[in-house]
Amino acid sequence: MIKQNLENIFAQIEKTCRKTGRNPNDIMLVSVCKTFPVSSNLDAMDAGQYHFGENKLQELIRKRSYLYLSGDRKAKWHMIGHLQSNKAKQAVINADMFHCLDSVKLAEKLNEACEQLDKKFSVLIQINSSGEESKSGIKPGELNLFLKELKHFEKLRILGLMSIGSFNEDPEDSRAEFRFMKELFDLAKAHNGGNTDIRYLSMGMSNDFVVAIEEGANIVRLGTAIFGARDK
Repeated sequence: MIKQNLENIFAQIEKTCRKTGRNPNDIMLVSVCKTFPVSSNLDAMDAGQYHFGENKLQELIRKRSYLYLSGDRKAKWHMIGHLQSNKAKQAVINADMFHCLDSVKLAEKLNEACEQLDKKFSVLIQINSSGEESKSGIKPGELNLFLKELKHFEKLRILGLMSIGSFNEDPEDSRAEFRFMKELFDLAKAHNGGNTDIRYLSMGMSNDFVVAIEEGANIVRLGTAIFGARDK
């Protein structure tokens, strides 16, 4: 099932890119494997999918460790959930990219961990594009100042923006929000230089990733469309 689902998704990505004049190789598909067993990761890898996303750090570490000890060296791990600052060092050690940077305090802790480990760490800034109080992320109007503040953290690689948009039954209802995020993304590029290289726009999930790609996403995060419905 997972292999067939991935084949269908790759075909949809290619069709959408052909329609919009984009290169499908420029789209990064992150398979959101939270709550699914590690066997699901193995099935996805058999189908050529190696980017995995977890919203809980302990799950990311567990699955990454299992696969690494099993001989895997290809999988890339994306932390796509809220991160407590006291877990910054473990995130830097185990994740390849963190999608949810939303405070200077957390940036400082991540940078300190990087200095201790003598490495750099790739991050995306989470934007609360929907304005929903229940969702994390900085307000769009805070982005310019936030990017300036992040210049101080030389061990962080500020690579783009991420948004968990409003859930809409009709994907077309998400188009305006995605378009707004693309405008923010283009404006953010004015800060490129030093530790900042705005290149990724992470938005779109299982129900609306086609519209997200049409509006400029180059990272999409899919769970249900790949692995099926999660147990409640």
